[in-house]
Amino acid sequence: MEPIIVTAILKPKEGFQEKLLLELKKVQLASSKEAGCLKYTLHQSTEDHTFILYEVWKDNEAVESHIQSSHYREYRGNITEIVSIREVYKLRTIN
Repeated sequence: MEPIIVTAILKPKEGFQEKLLLELKKVQLASSKEAGCLKYTLHQSTEDHTFILYEVWKDNEAVESHIQSSHYREYRGNITEIVSIREVYKLRTIN
């Protein structure tokens, strides 16, 4: 089975950059310890306050387990009011 790649692009509302970064670091730490997580890296644009999560999961079941985890659900609740744009893409590699 082919790994699932997830990218999440998040732009904070004005003045919430540090709070969003804190939440992203917390979810990164917890998520990277999940059994099906192969990679979970956090990036920030050099041009603005946009953050990008790059995730690689063993399979779709690992992604679904991640979405149901308590730390992910807490993270989603904590960022609701501080994010202006959130885009998430599930990707597959094209050979």
